[in-house]
Amino acid sequence: MAETLNLLTDIEGLSVGHATDLNLGSGVSVVVFNEPAIASGTVLGGAPGGRDTALLDPAMTVEKVDALVLSGGSAFGLDAAGGVQAGLREMGRGLQVGTTRVPIVPQAILMDLLNGGNKDWGLHSPYRDMGYEAFKAAQTGRFDLGTVGAGTGATTATFKGGLGSASAVTSTGHRIGALVAVNALGSATVSEGPHFWAAPFEQGNEFGGLGLPSQFNADHLALRLKGVNLKATTIGLVVTDAILTKAQAHRLSIMAQDGLARAILPAHLPADGDTVFAASTARRALAQPSDFMELCHLATLTFARATARGVYEARALPADNSQRAWRDHHA
Repeated sequence: MAETLNLLTDIEGLSVGHATDLNLGSGVSVVVFNEPAIASGTVLGGAPGGRDTALLDPAMTVEKVDALVLSGGSAFGLDAAGGVQAGLREMGRGLQVGTTRVPIVPQAILMDLLNGGNKDWGLHSPYRDMGYEAFKAAQTGRFDLGTVGAGTGATTATFKGGLGSASAVTSTGHRIGALVAVNALGSATVSEGPHFWAAPFEQGNEFGGLGLPSQFNADHLALRLKGVNLKATTIGLVVTDAILTKAQAHRLSIMAQDGLARAILPAHLPADGDTVFAASTARRALAQPSDFMELCHLATLTFARATARGVYEARALPADNSQRAWRDHHA
């Protein structure tokens, strides 16, 4: 078995690319599949933003996607999928419709318009070009985490948010990975201390190895929000090399949402738009029902770990009054 990087790119059959603008305080991340991939997804936040997410319902006709996009920019960021489509079209990729091809590129966006970055971009937003840039940058192997791509402008109730990733292998050798842009209305940490809610699931010291507090008090469990009038949203995806049906991919996305709820307190709020995609690169068959059960279990754990890593790896934006990062207080 090949070396594992604890990243989404541990899954064979995909590449990951980012476009990052620190002055803008925003960015785009794209996952490009070598071949069209079975995909589905779920939306559990109360204020979502997305493009072509309806087709991911298991009841809908189209089963496969060419790429998945995570972006900042709120509704303006929805232009990013157009840039990714342009790149795929250059390659001749897309669903065959008569004499033309239409690249299928579902997207989720997060709200990062009020983080201190310069959003005075003129008539047209930069996100279509950033989507194309992220597509052209897509590659296998290592990629950066934290204040990059869709996590560039992300924030949380306590510390700067960011882009996180993690991977795992089942007992029968199937791989699963997660990619998460953490922009939660709630908090990934226990109060404002160094401990992460996802600590029970940590592998090695991937987000500090600090575990949980020795005991909890009322302050630890108090509601912490970054502002009730600020829309937020954590967006992400899980991908496996196991051969799945669209219905199974939908279930995997639900299990990943469970991971979000274990890593952020509270999650799925009315002003969050929490959206999670799930996809399969279809490299290895599942031998028995228990194989899929284990994948579901690891979808929860892996998404939780990736969420904590997004905050742990983040750096503050180079803007006045930008939110401080976990590393500014606890590294």
